[in-house]
Amino acid sequence: MTRLQHPRVVTAVVWAIALVVLSGVFMLYTRPVFMVTLIDQLWACF
Repeated sequence: MTRLQHPRVVTAVVWAIALVVLSGVFMLYTRPVFMVTLIDQLWACF
């Protein structure tokens, strides 16, 4: 078994990617301009 295929390494990489993505989403929600744009786009659907 190679080092990259070890279950702990794969799990750690998946968790790291998930944390980076969630942090990016959180940073977007702290920007009021992004929230207004998102709500405007959602409202345009109706």
